[in-house]
Amino acid sequence: MKKEFVVIGLGRFGGSIVRELIEQDADVMAIDKDSERVDEFSSIATQAVVADTTDESVLKSLGIRNFEHVIVAIGENIQASILTTLMLKEIGVKKITVKAQNDYHAKVLHKIGADKVVHPERDMGIRIAHNILSNNVLDYLELSDEHSIMEIKVNNKLAGYTLIGLDIRARYGINIVAIKRGDDIIVSPQADMEIEQEDILIIIGSDADINRFEKKVMN
Repeated sequence: MKKEFVVIGLGRFGGSIVRELIEQDADVMAIDKDSERVDEFSSIATQAVVADTTDESVLKSLGIRNFEHVIVAIGENIQASILTTLMLKEIGVKKITVKAQNDYHAKVLHKIGADKVVHPERDMGIRIAHNILSNNVLDYLELSDEHSIMEIKVNNKLAGYTLIGLDIRARYGINIVAIKRGDDIIVSPQADMEIEQEDILIIIGSDADINRFEKKVMN
């Protein structure tokens, strides 16, 4: 089944998350009070809605508590961000990620029950999208418009195999440049090295190849 998300707030930050989640084959309900922004995403998101998310009855009517993860990406209106987060907690949303404007805003969000608070100046929308789509992705950094580096936690599909046995470079076009094992970092690991369950792989490649690898191996 496809993963299902709600993104509230369709500015630059929220919009980038919507686009990347859709690119990663997730279902996304996109919400904003601004009808022009909603129109912009009507052909991109699975569903695009004009709504005031500080109104609990509106949230309930949209069936938002049935979604597994809600991202609150409201822009400058800190009050709307806090009220929306409170409403989402009250109706029983399981996981809530919220954009914070500053450290004080972040403290308030943590206190009222946000599961994860992000700072746009530190965390780009694409990076966050990858993190919430896969429990195995620990970090994600864009190197250019088309290439990235990623830290991934080894899953059952990888553990117990050697690098040459997996043949990731030939099959997916990406390279494992290092392996974190406990406190050690093994740079340029040997082809006959066996991957262990607790390892963290540092991979590099084009975004298209990394996305293919994530879908085939990491999910």
